[in-house]
This record gives sequence, structure tokens and C-alpha cells, in this order.
Amino acid sequence: MPFDLQPAEAFDLDVETTEYLDNRAKAPDRWLLNFGPQHPATHTTLRIVLELDGERVVRAVPHIGYLHSGFEKLAEHHDFNQYVCTVSRMDYASPISNDIAWHGAVEHLLGVEITPRCKVLRTIMAEIGRIQNHLLCVGAAALDLGAFTGFLYGFNEREFIYDIVEYVSGQRFHPDWTRVGGAWRDLPDEEVFKRMVKTFIHERMTKALGDVENLLNSNRIFVDRLAGVGSISREDAASWCLSGPVARASGVRRDVRKDSPYLCYADNWDGQGAEAVKFHVPIATTGDSLARYHVRVEEIKQSIHIIDQLIDRIPGGSIDSTADGKMRIPKEGDVYGSIEGSIQLFELVMHNRGFVTPVGEVYSSMESANGELGYFIVGDGSKCPFRARCRPPCFINFSVFAKLIEGHQLADMVAVLGSLNIIAAELDR
Repeated sequence: MPFDLQPAEAFDLDVETTEYLDNRAKAPDRWLLNFGPQHPATHTTLRIVLELDGERVVRAVPHIGYLHSGFEKLAEHHDFNQYVCTVSRMDYASPISNDIAWHGAVEHLLGVEITPRCKVLRTIMAEIGRIQNHLLCVGAAALDLGAFTGFLYGFNEREFIYDIVEYVSGQRFHPDWTRVGGAWRDLPDEEVFKRMVKTFIHERMTKALGDVENLLNSNRIFVDRLAGVGSISREDAASWCLSGPVARASGVRRDVRKDSPYLCYADNWDGQGAEAVKFHVPIATTGDSLARYHVRVEEIKQSIHIIDQLIDRIPGGSIDSTADGKMRIPKEGDVYGSIEGSIQLFELVMHNRGFVTPVGEVYSSMESANGELGYFIVGDGSKCPFRARCRPPCFINFSVFAKLIEGHQLADMVAVLGSLNIIAAELDR
């Protein structure tokens, strides 16, 4: 069975179960439902203990931590470049976004300014990651409610995104692409990259998104299952510190790309007066599951618009601002052709010294697909962070789930949970 339905007395007497038993003494017809941690509708490994009055949810208690990743503690044992392999496994629906956010914070700590070429490529890949993440949520919105076709429309295009990510980074799923001040490698062939991206945004994505909208936007079952379900007001969304599409569907007008511009979202990103990319931030007011779906669909369209503005404006030059410095592994020719390159390789790899970091702390964030993704880093002068703290948007957004589901039917569980697009690897601490 995908879930376990038992009388309350059958459960161990942990804190919430004791409270359930107290409530059941007053209302003996109530039951406990253990939803997850292995349930197909959770999309991932998480558990929610429900108190039911018939099929109506009276109370929900979310449980997290089933992956036991300990990703924040791992930062203390990895240097600033090695740790990218950990962050790309947090929001695994769009791992390239985690890479960009982490090294953006590190560069803020070190005072490193990346090159215009790197800014454009990171912006393009960040928007591709946003589309990649939203396709999962939008495609699975219909799947959670019993329909399958919309899911296929979304996942077909995600496969093409994996092809682009693999071409850029050499890996399909976990790219681990960025490095301090740049990336581990430049584009293998810029023209091939441009052709792949243009094919995706102009030929594949536009058509697939139209198919999804034609299939779902006027579908009576889909609309009725989402409209008015899991609503949260603008004031409550702000009080709960929600971000991303979940907050904007409730009318919260906040987007890190607009409010704290970075990369090509900021003016003068090329150092020669270039204007920031132009895009609109979709805002809804109803705050329900249907509004969150529509906001994500519109954000996909805006991401396509951003990519279209940059794909033919990729500057030349180096992708790495530290190519001649001491922060990255030198190229093979420099290692075998110069004593300086050999010494640099020895210090970074064999001697395991790394590069010197300042003593201080910094917080830096970016707008990922699910909201504000930020990193707080404390540097102590060594090659590894003294402390690293992540602000994963899923962790914050999931905190409101218990409030959203109260009073709804059990069948609404999957609709509300899917509209939040929770990624369990961001819930672990």
C-alpha cells in the first residue's frame, strides 16, 4: 500500500501522536494517515503525518531529513571549488542553478569580478535551469491528478535541456560546471551551443508549452482540482518568508533578479554600459494552486525571452577571470610548459594548499526556480569555509504546507504538494 491507515493507538507515542490522542479523546472518529515517506505523489522522500476527520484534513505535521545528506557540514571539509559537487545535488531538478548561486557567493566573499563572457553564459544557463525546473512542476501537475500526457510534454523537453547541459559541462545530470571566477571549461564550440539553444527555445519549447496550455488551461477537471485549493494570502506569504512562484502567486512582488540585480540582470554587466535584460515578473493574486501553475508557465515564457536577448550577444575573451591567477588549476600546456604552471598545480592539488581566502562573512543569493537560493559563508583564511549555511527555498516554502492543507480533502494533498514543487534534498540540513 502507498500509505498506512491505522487507529491512532497503533502509533508510537511521539510528541505529535500524543497530541493526536488527546484530540481523539474529544473526537473519537479521527484517524492518523502516514503519507510517505515512500509515496509516488510526494515526488521525493518526505513524510507527512495527517489527522483526518473522514476524508478532511484536520492537521498535518511534515517530517523532513530522510536523505541524511548533511550538506552544510560537508562544506567545512571541501574547498570552495570542490563543494560545487555537493550543492548541485541539493535542488537536483535544476542543478546548474545551485552551481551558479554557490560560486556567486564565494566570489562575493573573495571580491572576484567575473568576465562579461562568464556573466552571459551563467545567465543563459540559469534561465535554462529555471525552465528545466518549471517543466518538472508544470508537467507533473497533471500527472498528480491522474493525467499523463502533460507530463510527457514536459519531460521530452527536459531531455533536450540535458543535452545542452552535457555539451556545456560534460555531464548530463550534475554539471558541477562553475569554478571560482569562471567555469571549469569554456564552450567546446560557441556556434554549436547557440544552435542548440535556439533550436530549443524557438522550435521545441514554444511548441511544447503551447501544447501544455492547450491541454490544461481549459481542462475542467484540472482547473476544478486546483482553483481555490491551498490558498494563501499576500500577507501570510510575506509573514512566512515565502519566495519564488509560491509567493508571487499570492501577490508578493519580489524577485531577486529585480530587487538585488546580479549577472546580466544588472545594468552595465559588461563594463561598457550595457542595459540589463528586460523581462516581466509574473504576479497573481489568488494565491491558490492554480495561480502557482500559471505563474510558472509565464516564467518559462519570460526565461525564453531572456535567453533570446543574450544568445547572440555572447562576448569574446576568457570565461575565467582568474586564468592568469592562482585560484584555478592551470591548463595542461602551462603545467608541462612552464615552471609557474607546475608550481601552481602542485600547490592546488598535490600540496593541497588551495588559495588564501579573507577572514569575514557574506550572504549572497539568486532567484532560482523555486525562490531565493542563498548562501551565508564564513571564511577564516583557510582553503575551506569555516561555516556555510544555505537558504534553500524549498525548506522555507514547505513550512507553510501544514497551513495550506488544513480543511481540504485528502485528495487535495497531491495537488497542493505538487504546486509547491518541493525538492527533498533542499529540506535536509
